[in-house]
Amino acid sequence: MPQKNTGTEELIKASAKRLLFAEGKLHATTQEIADAAGVSRTSLHYYFRSRDLLIAEVFQEAMQALSERLNACMESDKPFKGKLEFLIDVFLRDMASFPYQETFLVTQMNTLGKELVETIHSGPVKNFLEEVKSEMDLGNLKPMDPYLFLINLFSLLSYPLIMAPLYKQLFQLTDNAFSDLIGDRKKMILELLLNETDV
Repeated sequence: MPQKNTGTEELIKASAKRLLFAEGKLHATTQEIADAAGVSRTSLHYYFRSRDLLIAEVFQEAMQALSERLNACMESDKPFKGKLEFLIDVFLRDMASFPYQETFLVTQMNTLGKELVETIHSGPVKNFLEEVKSEMDLGNLKPMDPYLFLINLFSLLSYPLIMAPLYKQLFQLTDNAFSDLIGDRKKMILELLLNETDV
């Protein structure tokens, strides 16, 4: 059997990510992915024996990459407020590039179960939660359970993006107008979470 071309393999995965995350084609077929990558369906099956295997690998890579980016924010040497702003910026920038990634990840987790996220490390999150507790003790954050703080933060960031198709239709917003609206959320999120009069 000839050796597999990793460049072709990466091209197929990149094409799948573009269809799933950027264009929102969550049910893209192997033929659509092959066409987007400029390869035959036979070639795609050579690298990935089934659509499920390809989707599982795309999911794992996307989840791992998101986890690493968020961990880098949580473990940065910035003061807490700067760390929080950094995390919000990274999350919103990711979602601007791949607006359907969050929907894809949630769909896959709900469909295929918790084994999909077993490789995600919780160490940086645990340390960040301890920092959240310290900031609350200092009066810099509105008091609440630190777990709820993090749940609130990610809910404020991700829920509008997951529901974007509904909101765009309901409010009659263009893609650009909705992106501007999401971009304005950073200040609002900081105001909701921080105990400051001017953020």
